[in-house]
Amino acid sequence: MAYKVAVLMGSPNDGEKMAPVAETLERYGVEADVRVMSAHRSPALVAGFVTGARDAGYSAIICGAGMAAHLAGAAAAHTTLPVIGIPLSGGAINGWDSLLATVQMPRGIPVATVAVDGAMNAALLVVQMLAVNDPELVQALEEHRAEMVPR
Repeated sequence: MAYKVAVLMGSPNDGEKMAPVAETLERYGVEADVRVMSAHRSPALVAGFVTGARDAGYSAIICGAGMAAHLAGAAAAHTTLPVIGIPLSGGAINGWDSLLATVQMPRGIPVATVAVDGAMNAALLVVQMLAVNDPELVQALEEHRAEMVPR
């Protein structure tokens, strides 16, 4: 089964911290469509893209942003697709601000949140969601877990 995940970042400067998302998704055969759009600088672009994401064939949306970090929340407000937020480090308090902004969502608009700079885990969380109905992804995840066991 072919899957496509939108990977949104608030700034081109976030590219290095977000790179593990696409790398991890591709390891599992999941297409990563990486885009830069800001909840503050281009809110209409975010709303328009996310509103049409399901019809465009996306299975989930992963958002990485720092500081005020409203990108994941803005995305979640416009879709019922799973949204995973990655708070990114930087700014005056090195990621605490983005963690709180990402995790503190109002009731009814959930955003799954991973650790600060937790790009790989965000991708793995999406793969685990997709694996609920995909035995091939289950097997790939189990093989990956086996590789992580210290020898």
